[in-house]
Amino acid sequence: MSDRRYFLKLLGLSLLATQLAATNKRSLQVASAVSPQPILKPPRLKVGDTVAVVSPATMIYKHQLKYVNLVLGQQKLKVKVGTHALDRYGYLAGKDIDRAADINAMFADDEVKALVTTTGGWGSSRILPLLDYDLIRKNPKIIIGYSDITALLLAIYARSGLVTFHGPFGTSSWNKFSVGYLKDILFEGKAMTLQPPINIVETITSGKARGRLVGGNLSVLTAMVGSNFLPDWRGKILFVEEIREDVYRVDRMLTHLSLAGVLQQLEGFVFAQCTRCLDEEDDFPTLTLWQVLLDRIRPLGIPAWYGTAIGHIRNKFTVPLGVEVEIDSDRGTIQMLETAVV
Repeated sequence: MSDRRYFLKLLGLSLLATQLAATNKRSLQVASAVSPQPILKPPRLKVGDTVAVVSPATMIYKHQLKYVNLVLGQQKLKVKVGTHALDRYGYLAGKDIDRAADINAMFADDEVKALVTTTGGWGSSRILPLLDYDLIRKNPKIIIGYSDITALLLAIYARSGLVTFHGPFGTSSWNKFSVGYLKDILFEGKAMTLQPPINIVETITSGKARGRLVGGNLSVLTAMVGSNFLPDWRGKILFVEEIREDVYRVDRMLTHLSLAGVLQQLEGFVFAQCTRCLDEEDDFPTLTLWQVLLDRIRPLGIPAWYGTAIGHIRNKFTVPLGVEVEIDSDRGTIQMLETAVV
């Protein structure tokens, strides 16, 4: 009996060692897959260029696609619509493999100079493992969107090093303000200073800081923590935005970023907008958003503020992810220290 127990003990230790070796091998493979890539800038847009229209997330209707074609045509751009842009699979714009295939195909298409996403909603995170990041790096192009498209922007930047752009969807309001910044950054290749048109800045912690700019929708970003599709946070300036979330949910998400060690690695922080986040009809006791920001962000001791033209709002900046910037939390400015396109 003692020999049998000894044999089983040895067998168990052997299996455990095998499992640990396999786990370590997988860990090394993952670490290798997400090693930081050199920063890569896409070519700038020019009048007459062809841009692709893709639907990585929620499905859209024909009249919405017609609008996208109209506004892009007004910028004197030619349009190539993704094969599956109008597909429907429940609330998604088609099956995951098809939505990813459209993006891969448009990056591989030499005629296409940029990818414009149609809308957000939900679904971008589902296709991240299906994207060809080596292909994307070999064919650098502008890709733009916001909200749920945050997942694409962060993953492509993290896995390929390509600068991506937080800005209007195809279905957004292409008004004078939004189009002006889009053209200055994507067409003219200017290193812009992004400053709110009105004084909406509420300084959390005074100061200036430099770092590479990353960010996007808070709930989408937070849900990606723990995955292999986020960048190295060290030395970064993080901006976030949100819509229709109760304050306690914002508190929970910022707390999660703190517990995950994300916030502690940053050089600066911007909470751009929390659109329609306050439920004034709820009589349940609550903290204010400002109290949450003071609790979660001020102890970091880094320059930080609330309020700028990024997010679920009509007039929005085009914001490049991955470029070096300097922020001033008293003025609420994000100064690009380099161009985002070549």
